[in-house]
Amino acid sequence: MARYTCSFTVSVKSDHLLPLLVELLQDCQLDIQYYTGDYIIAREVPGHVPFPKLITVEVLIDKSKSTETETRMSIVIKNEELPLQLDNYCRQMFEVIKQSIESSRHWHLIESLAG
Repeated sequence: MARYTCSFTVSVKSDHLLPLLVELLQDCQLDIQYYTGDYIIAREVPGHVPFPKLITVEVLIDKSKSTETETRMSIVIKNEELPLQLDNYCRQMFEVIKQSIESSRHWHLIESLAG
């Protein structure tokens, strides 16, 4: 299973971050499967790549460390593909989603930590 993680700190209140993230993930051609006030699961829509390559994205908004101006979130992007190559499909999608978060016009990126 391929799995990539990253943490971000962005300059937006946690209350406003969830709808912005839902929109951002939908813009990345992901279908929102489940969400609560601090957690989102999104999946890639079948049809473009083989089933084992379809990615799942989990986003956790850390409200315990949120302030009026900053919110920390973590993302995990994974699929059933074995990461036999460094530049596999899951890694490519991870980079696309990471770049979308880093360059979003809805907030200012304060910190980005890839794991």
